[in-house]
Amino acid sequence: MKVTPTSIADVLQIEPKVFGDERGFFMETYNQRDFTRQTGLSPDFVQDNHSLSGKHVLRGLHYQLQQPQGKLVRVIKGEIFDVAVDIRKSSDTFGQWAGVTLSSDNKKQLWVPEGFAHGFLVLSDTAEVTYKTTDYYNPQAEHCIAWDDPDLAIDWPIKGITPDLSEKDQHGGAFISASYFE
Repeated sequence: MKVTPTSIADVLQIEPKVFGDERGFFMETYNQRDFTRQTGLSPDFVQDNHSLSGKHVLRGLHYQLQQPQGKLVRVIKGEIFDVAVDIRKSSDTFGQWAGVTLSSDNKKQLWVPEGFAHGFLVLSDTAEVTYKTTDYYNPQAEHCIAWDDPDLAIDWPIKGITPDLSEKDQHGGAFISASYFE
């Protein structure tokens, strides 16, 4: 596997080794020993999630203050623009974001550590996204920052198109008044 820091050093792009021939391909999507060796991290994953979304669906920016979740995100069908926003007040990159295109073609993954808000935009007709989390989903602890917050100025690749948002995401709050991690 190849590990590359994004514009925020704690957010990592993971490229697994892919072995392919005319029959198809094989890859390890996660190997704890190799992940720890390459990243210095040893997350304890407790939950796997799988979503299917249509074109221009935007999910996020979500986070849990209690039971914070680290996430290892990958796309098994389609393409997304995946975003992590640093909401750790003590961080040098507080309020900054990193974005990576993940697809079933490029097979890249994104490690989003605890202390970040996370969201993604579907670029293909549909996308199936899976991700491992380091803690359980707790709807009472979940927060949402508006995807289009002007203070964050995320450069979503959706110019001139209104994304398809859930009811919850339509009511995402302003970054400046969000609850943060210390």
